[in-house]
Amino acid sequence: MADPRVKQIKIKTGVVKRLTKEKVSYEKEAVNIEERVEKMKADKKDEYEIKKMIEVLQESKMMIPDTLKRLNNAYADLDTLLTKEEDLSETEEYKAGKTALEEAKAVMPSS
Repeated sequence: MADPRVKQIKIKTGVVKRLTKEKVSYEKEAVNIEERVEKMKADKKDEYEIKKMIEVLQESKMMIPDTLKRLNNAYADLDTLLTKEEDLSETEEYKAGKTALEEAKAVMPSS
């Protein structure tokens, strides 16, 4: 039977990877919507359409802090687990976890 610690590393690595992708995706979406709003204003589109698009933009921007908070928590969980389970450092899952932490750190604001 596989070591349950390895399974935990794999699960927490998946969470960090997913949240990292989510954060990047929300940020890209917000930029794209902002550009669309500016284009709509420049093209003098209907005020109602512009207003609705601004609401969509605000919803996207509201998701970023929530995703970042969840990513910070998942990052801390995985980092703690990997520190505690250093004896598994030769496993693929451990190495994947370390890589996921590095990728997440690249998209997280430095504090």
